[in-house]
Amino acid sequence: MDDQNKNLILATALSFLVILVWFLVFPPQVQEGVPTEEGTNTAAVDGTATPPASGSTPQVPGSLPATPAETRAEAVSRTERVALETPALTGSISLRGGRIDDLSLLEYRETIDDDSPIVTYLSPAGAPGAFYAVHGWAGAGGLSGDAVPGATTEWQREGEGALTPENPVRLTWDNGQGQIFTKTIAVDDHYMFTVSQTVQNTAETAVSMFPYGILARQGEPDQLNFFVLHEGLIGAADGELSTSEDYDDLRDFDIDPLERAPAQKTRISETGYIGFTDHYWMATLVAPNNTPATSVAKYTPGNDTYQTELRYNVVEIAPGATAETVSHFFAGAKEFAQLRDYQRDLEIGQFVDAIDWGWFSILTKPIFRALHFLNLTIGNMGLAILALTLLLKLLLFPLAYKSYVSMSKMKMLQPEMEKIKERAGDDRVKLQQEMMALYKKEKVNPASGCLPILVQIPIFFSLYKVIFVTIDLRHAPFFGWLQDLSAPDPSSVLNLFGLLPFTPPEPGSLFAIFSIGVLPILMGVTMWMQQKLNPAPPDKTQAMIIGWMPWVFMFMLGTFASGLVLYWTANNIITFIQQYTIMRSQGAKPDVFGNIIASFRRDKSTD
Repeated sequence: MDDQNKNLILATALSFLVILVWFLVFPPQVQEGVPTEEGTNTAAVDGTATPPASGSTPQVPGSLPATPAETRAEAVSRTERVALETPALTGSISLRGGRIDDLSLLEYRETIDDDSPIVTYLSPAGAPGAFYAVHGWAGAGGLSGDAVPGATTEWQREGEGALTPENPVRLTWDNGQGQIFTKTIAVDDHYMFTVSQTVQNTAETAVSMFPYGILARQGEPDQLNFFVLHEGLIGAADGELSTSEDYDDLRDFDIDPLERAPAQKTRISETGYIGFTDHYWMATLVAPNNTPATSVAKYTPGNDTYQTELRYNVVEIAPGATAETVSHFFAGAKEFAQLRDYQRDLEIGQFVDAIDWGWFSILTKPIFRALHFLNLTIGNMGLAILALTLLLKLLLFPLAYKSYVSMSKMKMLQPEMEKIKERAGDDRVKLQQEMMALYKKEKVNPASGCLPILVQIPIFFSLYKVIFVTIDLRHAPFFGWLQDLSAPDPSSVLNLFGLLPFTPPEPGSLFAIFSIGVLPILMGVTMWMQQKLNPAPPDKTQAMIIGWMPWVFMFMLGTFASGLVLYWTANNIITFIQQYTIMRSQGAKPDVFGNIIASFRRDKSTD
């Protein structure tokens, strides 16, 4: 076997190895899971006041042992409730514990089908995948557990009607020991609840207690488990963001002797929040600005409960006095504009950073802001991506101009380079020496053509991050068959793009990388044509590997979000036009189709 055939086999093997490794590192995106009645996680979650150990810090509610499995509908119906109706949310609040535990997102559906169910987010204790919030008081200074409201307290409703932005719900509970508790739950037009709690002490002695908020999640939810995206515990304390702990990390926290479970505590002096983040959704307890608190994250192995808490300072309530506390609870979609407004209006530090911008936030944030603005202006996310691509190309044009001028000179030096290759023969050292002498004489830098590519790499990955983690592209349509720019191109070459009665492999399977659609193929072709404008490397093996790259990238990006492939394809087309025009202005006469025919002839001659 001659060296050229060996190089061809090596290049082919390396190309497909890159495809397989890329597929494992960047698996195709799948639709996020949502809790359903058919879920497999059947252990129920509940909370009750846990009496503190002698001499220890007072504790807040923990979790009860598992109860028999229920469907979500059965769990909702077993307690008296107040309906919840807002433009963005629907559900109900349980009068047992005053829990916010039945919540669905009206503006989001599970799939792109018009009749698809809306996304269910919070579910009550006893339901599969229980996930709920409860606010109450914990006793301090010897106050008994049954004297304070907890997760199983039966609250009494004052007033009528559903909880709406115009109609807060007021709940009361008398402990029979001289303290009357009131809880008022309000909600805005989007995803923020405000919980106001008061205690009126009618007894003859002072009492001590502290308010808290709990967010409990039964079992580990369905996740993408993709390193680009953080899923799990999220929080911020006085300007320091924490997005490093996933659910495995919660189970591995050091055992806290007071909690009797893995736990982590962080002191908040001015501003902070803590909760759980998913791909597109988030639920967090928010401490009001300048209200000291302690955030707690813990895991209870006995009933597989992940729990976050905000505990506020202990207050002493004198006879005849009243204590009041106000806190916030966010549950909904991680919409940039809404998180930004909450951060500004409620002074919640780093709330907008609950979106996983990544290490290169210096790029991802402005890229997203530009894409968000263009989408609002144009009204179509696909057209916004095309407009953003054009803006980025204009921004990088000065650098691209220098690069393309250099490549034009390289193109014009091609005949001289061919003569050098003929003179050098198999002497690689002589070939490199004469090539470098020619570059120096003609003042050409062969590496300058790499500059636009090097600049595009961080932009490409930043845009990939934006498309993957932000909710703006979820189910965002373009035109024709591209109805979800956050998902791969649904068409497939394997069934001739729908002409054959054959169902392509599902996303996630190994052979799905070969089920590429129209857009990835267009991306590969445009990348290949752009490549034909550039002079081929003098080394045959290097030229062969570079020649494979458009098709390697075609398969790699075939499983990526179609919005990203759309950007790459548009970038290729604009780059081709720019480079062709500049090369012509410099006297070079690129013959793209001639180069394509010549490459086919070279390939045929090597067979």
